[in-house]
Amino acid sequence: MDQIAYTANERSPAVPPWLNKGDNAWQLTASTLVGIQSMPGLVILYASIVKKKWAVNSAFMALYAFAAVLICWVLLCYRMAFGDQLLPFWGKGAPALGQKFLIIRAKVPESRHRLTNGNYDTTEPFYPMASLVYFQFTFAAITLILLAGSVLGRMNIRAWMAFVPLWLIFSYTVGAFSLWGGGFLYHWGVIDYSGGYVIHLSSGIAGLTAAYWVGPRLKSDRERFPPNNVLLMLAGAGLLWMGWSGFNGGAPYAANIDSSIAVLNTNVCAATSLLVWTCLDVIFFGKPSVIGAVQGMMTGLVCITPGAGLVQSWGAIVMGMLSGSVPWASMMILHKKCSWLQQVDDTLGVFHTHAVAGLLGGLLTGLLAEPELCRLILPRNTRGAFYGGNGGTQFFKQIVAALFVAAWNVVSTTIILLVIRLFIPLRMPDKQLEIGDDAVHGEEAYALWGDGEKYDPTKHGWHTGTYSEVTAPSRYVNAATGVTISL
Repeated sequence: MDQIAYTANERSPAVPPWLNKGDNAWQLTASTLVGIQSMPGLVILYASIVKKKWAVNSAFMALYAFAAVLICWVLLCYRMAFGDQLLPFWGKGAPALGQKFLIIRAKVPESRHRLTNGNYDTTEPFYPMASLVYFQFTFAAITLILLAGSVLGRMNIRAWMAFVPLWLIFSYTVGAFSLWGGGFLYHWGVIDYSGGYVIHLSSGIAGLTAAYWVGPRLKSDRERFPPNNVLLMLAGAGLLWMGWSGFNGGAPYAANIDSSIAVLNTNVCAATSLLVWTCLDVIFFGKPSVIGAVQGMMTGLVCITPGAGLVQSWGAIVMGMLSGSVPWASMMILHKKCSWLQQVDDTLGVFHTHAVAGLLGGLLTGLLAEPELCRLILPRNTRGAFYGGNGGTQFFKQIVAALFVAAWNVVSTTIILLVIRLFIPLRMPDKQLEIGDDAVHGEEAYALWGDGEKYDPTKHGWHTGTYSEVTAPSRYVNAATGVTISL
């Protein structure tokens, strides 16, 4: 391939004067890391943490959401979240596809704000709009995939396919514009460094609301829902943890010192939370739980997200201690004592691991945000309540923002699901729920009997002589079926 050569005094048109190659390279790397959290991270995690008969369906729900969000994002939703203002909480939707838009310097137009010296500034990273569009897409996609964890094992796949674009348009973009895109909460000074409210509080509250309207799993599934592959679950969790360095490290929109602080704090908080959750499991249940460790890791990652680059590293340890204990208590104690929470079938406990942990992180950021770190990235003089000054006001703002995000997600999710229910049943029929993947997709994840059970010819049937291979017939045409070898 022929290359155009440029002298030292010439500049390639692909490298305009405003482009910082280091920032652009880091932003694309961070985008890829966040994308890997969803694909394949959460796809693997969901496929392995559920009962065997739901492995394919759970993975497909995540896979579909990732693809559907991307197309909706570039067609309409990016500019609803980061474009020109339509309402104080919503941007004007428009495509983000033409090269005239994508190759210009990235800019969040409604982020224009007045500095303490009287001048005005706008968020304008030193890389093209295409990098910002893709980075923010990965955040939108993972929000829908996290929400899916609340309705695994029973939501009608057609209803899910309709729900994803509608929720992205009418719920996610509102939170993103309000807090990040220059909406009223952004200009009021609410802190959400990398999505504790926009992503985690939203997905947890919307997930619980969706679980209520979709309805519960079968009684047998609620009583016994063992992971079908714990080791594969750990692989998915590992991708999620490592990918979080891009999640929080990419939030400053630059490869700067604040991104370094965010990456360190993210890992410190996650490790602390995992250890605290594990210790609580040992103290109260007598043995450590691998699933519990993953949940503790998750709550630590979620809790640090709203303040990752704004708190000192000792603060990250404090946040980790609380994120490993408060969501643990809400899941293990409050959930068992609250009859309403018991009635709502939140499959993976997304409310506890994301809504509770995200709210906790947002409030702790309002307490622990360090003034010097805030000056590195925030547009105004900001500090947590523990540092005096206007810190108490900041904590109050964090509470109000949480209430707005929670209320909007309850209302918008309810309306969306009630509209979908007019045309598509939200829950699969019991006949499909009894069978699982083979009934829904005509495919199965593993050629195993039952839920990890050893093959028993008197129990499972469809066996023949020694070393023979038999395929059990399916009641569904052209369906994938399990294969067993009788030894």
